[in-house]
Amino acid sequence: MDGKGYPRGLTREQMSVQARCMGIADIFEALTAKDRPYKKGKTLTESLTILGKLKLEGHIDPDLFDVFMWDRVYEKYAKQFLDPEQIDSVDLTKIPGYVPPPAY
Repeated sequence: MDGKGYPRGLTREQMSVQARCMGIADIFEALTAKDRPYKKGKTLTESLTILGKLKLEGHIDPDLFDVFMWDRVYEKYAKQFLDPEQIDSVDLTKIPGYVPPPAY
């Protein structure tokens, strides 16, 4: 989000919402992917912890990360694509950068 990212070095303001969403989705998929010969897929907690750190470091859109967490997009993805051993019980209070959804 600070203009230092791959591949084009764009800032948050220069990127569309869709592109920022895809950034989060791409990172999450890469972390959980089990078909990579060089690594095994991470658990939900491991993956969300990394994404939370990326939020705090300014590498992913913080507002879209919050929506990703509040809408539990990670759970919907996990049910469709992850192996059962990757689907652990996520303690949201331990995910860096997690903030509870606002009360309406």
